[in-house]
Amino acid sequence: MFFADSYQHFFRPLTGKYREQVVECLRLLYERLYTAKADYGESLNREQILEIFSEALTRAPQLDSDDSSEPEGRFRNLREQAVWVLNNLVEFGWLEKLVDTATLSVSFPFSRRGRLFTQPLVELNSTRVRTRHRNTRNTLNALEAFNSRGEVYDLIDAWEYSERIVADFTDMIAELEERKRELVREVEAQILVQQATEEFFSFMESRFQPDLAIRLSADSVEKHRDSIGRVIGQIRRKDNSKKAEWERRLRQQLPELYSEGQSVLWLMLDTIEDRMRRACEVKLPALRHALQGFTKRAEIIIRQLSYLQSHTEGAFTDLCQELGKSPERDALLGELGNQLASFQLRLFDPRQTQLWHRSRRAPVNTLVEDEAPLSDDSQREIVLQQLLDQAFNFNGSDLRHYLSDALGRGQKVSSRDLPLNNARDLLAMSHALEAAAVSQDGSGPFMQVTFTGEVASNDYFEQFDEYTLELKTELNNRD
Repeated sequence: MFFADSYQHFFRPLTGKYREQVVECLRLLYERLYTAKADYGESLNREQILEIFSEALTRAPQLDSDDSSEPEGRFRNLREQAVWVLNNLVEFGWLEKLVDTATLSVSFPFSRRGRLFTQPLVELNSTRVRTRHRNTRNTLNALEAFNSRGEVYDLIDAWEYSERIVADFTDMIAELEERKRELVREVEAQILVQQATEEFFSFMESRFQPDLAIRLSADSVEKHRDSIGRVIGQIRRKDNSKKAEWERRLRQQLPELYSEGQSVLWLMLDTIEDRMRRACEVKLPALRHALQGFTKRAEIIIRQLSYLQSHTEGAFTDLCQELGKSPERDALLGELGNQLASFQLRLFDPRQTQLWHRSRRAPVNTLVEDEAPLSDDSQREIVLQQLLDQAFNFNGSDLRHYLSDALGRGQKVSSRDLPLNNARDLLAMSHALEAAAVSQDGSGPFMQVTFTGEVASNDYFEQFDEYTLELKTELNNRD
């Protein structure tokens, strides 16, 4: 069963008004653990995860409540909300709490199910280039490797790649249909020719050219279908002793595919050929038809909007020019002036208008209420406090990154030369002296501060003491 033990309410964190913020926390934590941004030499502790969650909560919006039976709490600041998100993810099985018995340090890695379900959330909005169109060539390369070396794992890879070919075609067709519906929906919401045109050409440049164009030309399944069939034919004509050895090893590796009287090797080869046939005869024409429908719909919409806009502006301009050249212009304007001459605007005298309010006694509520809702002023104060905390949220990690960029490849930098490119740099410069308080016992690299006795100034500070920051190592300290 899927919903068992700690996974009984696995999707509970993704419901409620904080669901978008929880998804952003999972995405950012996944990037820090499993992508190029990850530091595989260390595991994230509780404070680092809370910093990541605070950054994610600042990015993501809070959605409207869905009137759930279990009300969610209110938080005074970002850290309190980040702690709540971390506890929920651990409680419902997305993260695991591991304690090192030697150092008593606590880490919070993803559970296996949490990592597998977070991966599509990350890839859904990912901007990196995905070479999904290479599955056809990967199938051919794996089959050629199996034909030359006889390693059954290459055949298993070719079998898996061939399955992804059909899945990629299905995903692309669904994406084109969704794009077409989204284009129509956006045009109905706001009729903007420029925006509709930009979105259409943006899709053609970012999605069509790097993937679809290659799939339909250089990496077309029709182009590699004969090559794959030729390699499969060569594999079928191998010696019976080799094929018997491959069959034995495949039955050991894939026992679920074995059935009485059925060869696993022949089953995999037949499956690859059938998938290539379906991709060429069914999926590729369907993809071309979906792409043609998308481009035709976009062309019709853009042409209609351009016609409506140009037709409206042209008719008004032609009417004004026709009225200006008309010999009856003076007579029409004179008649219009006579009609407007009798128009009078009258206002009420406020001294003769009085509003009588009947005094009503305020009702007294004698009922005992368990929980009183927050007033508008209290909610406004909470929101303002959160915005102030976000604006001046600054930690040691940001300071280290700033000083690392300022030093570059050198070991010494003056406070006069510290870069100021944005508001975060200004905060980092004002806290630069705090870097000297780290690792002063000589146990590792540290920053040495030396005051020059001079006074400097810039666009943001009228004057400040000039000092130098020099990176010292343990060896330099001993010397």
